[in-house]
Amino acid sequence: MNTYIDDYAARLGTRASESTVASYRRDIELLYNRLSVTDSGITRLGTEQLQEYLASLAEEGRSNATILRTASSLRSFFAYLEGSGLMDENPAEYLSLPKKAAKEPVILTTEEINLLLSLPKGDAKGLRDRAMLELLYATGVKVSELISIQIGDIDLNRGVLICRGTARERAVPIGHAAATAVAGYLSSARSEMVGSEGAAALFVNCQGRPMTRQGFWKIVKGYIAEAKIQKDVTPQTLRHSFAVHLLTNGADMDDVSEMLGFNNRGSGSIYRNMVSEKLKKAYKMAHPRA
Repeated sequence: MNTYIDDYAARLGTRASESTVASYRRDIELLYNRLSVTDSGITRLGTEQLQEYLASLAEEGRSNATILRTASSLRSFFAYLEGSGLMDENPAEYLSLPKKAAKEPVILTTEEINLLLSLPKGDAKGLRDRAMLELLYATGVKVSELISIQIGDIDLNRGVLICRGTARERAVPIGHAAATAVAGYLSSARSEMVGSEGAAALFVNCQGRPMTRQGFWKIVKGYIAEAKIQKDVTPQTLRHSFAVHLLTNGADMDDVSEMLGFNNRGSGSIYRNMVSEKLKKAYKMAHPRA
């Protein structure tokens, strides 16, 4: 029983139509279910987590209109929590909203990926950077999940990463290249960099503290510039590339969705559509009777 949702819907019903109340309620219930939170847990969510939640809806191919309405629902619901004294401030107030229809995700080619992964040097920072990039591309985890990995979450002998995402825990296989890069970082670099604040974190910054999302993105932008890749790369680009490359090479959509941490079969349809369009183009170009 989610008492906050019931009370919120009752209050909203005094000034909004039944259809609006029903839509907003569905949006909030989906948030609870996706993030596996209770009433007490919902009051601990911050702007970054809500922003990532909206981004996950876009990843799943939800329409721009749905995402805009969801953002409106979140602002309204968290305003209710703030007004009720359950939160100090509304974390949904300053969410970044899509201004136009969602664009198709940017995908790096295998050649661009190989170039990017070849750039980190052999010093401690370079070994760490290579390990992060290799692991991100090998597993398709989100950046927020990557920087949250603890030492005990990764088993290099079995080649498995336990990813403790916002929705649910999942096991993701690690390829040989990523496992080798992480092993090199652990044996030759991490001990030089880690401080007491980052003792449990797998990846730390140059001050020895856990790596942040902003810090990782700054690192990626540096390598993208060095590689002279002329694409609109975002922190999610390696995740998108992971999915499309697997599907292009024959992986099953359900297996890919499981590795990405999606909760339903419809999620990830945007990647399937991209691969289908790519195959159509290849057919038209190569088949003699296309």
